[in-house]
Amino acid sequence: MSTLDWDDLRLFLAVARAGRMAGAGRRLGMDHSTVARRLTRLEAMVGSRLLDRGPRGVQLTEAGQKLVDHAERIEGEVAAATATLGGSDARISGAVRLATPEAFGTYLVAPYAHRLHQAHPDLRLELAPEPQLVSLANRDADVAILLNRPTSGPIVARHLIDYRLGLYASRSYLNAHGPIHADRLSDHPFAWYIDARIDIPELRFLSEVSADAVPVFRSTSIAAQHAAVAGGLGLGVLHLFAAEDDPNLVRLLPETVEIRRSYWLAIHADQQRLPRVRAVVDFLHAMVEEARRRF
Repeated sequence: MSTLDWDDLRLFLAVARAGRMAGAGRRLGMDHSTVARRLTRLEAMVGSRLLDRGPRGVQLTEAGQKLVDHAERIEGEVAAATATLGGSDARISGAVRLATPEAFGTYLVAPYAHRLHQAHPDLRLELAPEPQLVSLANRDADVAILLNRPTSGPIVARHLIDYRLGLYASRSYLNAHGPIHADRLSDHPFAWYIDARIDIPELRFLSEVSADAVPVFRSTSIAAQHAAVAGGLGLGVLHLFAAEDDPNLVRLLPETVEIRRSYWLAIHADQQRLPRVRAVVDFLHAMVEEARRRF
């Protein structure tokens, strides 16, 4: 096998992360034909097909996944050397995809995103507020906020912060249907998840609030549940860091209804030394520390 060219590996990583040649080409300032030609040359050099091409984009082959793992380790070493030799004036650039639970991404990351941009103008944050599971091992994201600690794969995970959920209703609903009694919660309509679409055990907590709750509005989106409750639908179990900032909502039965869960920050081991990934991780820690009272 011939010696691999770092520029070809960098292009290959861009395609693997974007999932499409055209998207990678736009990031790198290349046209589609140039990207395709260089990928074909790279596959010839390694002697294996690296990507399966299809109408919906590209998928990594087994050989392609192995090359991604090696290329990302090289990328980390190059970035670390550049930062060391370039000193503190080296600018952080590139794209980082951050996958989070929807509430964390919508109510925390998005409102603070301007600070990351001010600190690193050349860094592009791609926020994917996923209601369900993401896989760092499958390159769904560069950084992930998870509801449980991953136990397999080359993942580095640390506890980020604990958070609380409480029972809420709108002021208009309470004016019409209050007061709310702990032993009669089933008298009131609930907003809740679609049970069949809950893949994470940490989200199955409605029975901890009311064993016979009656959901009349279901959504995979916690933001939609929040909006339904704030609009006067009935009761819902919402994140304190979001609901306490909503003047339309009132917390109910705080002494008896409180759910506690944890957020874990996870990154792929091969990417933890990349300056752009470290910048996002540092941003998340600073954001959580500043917003700690809201949790």
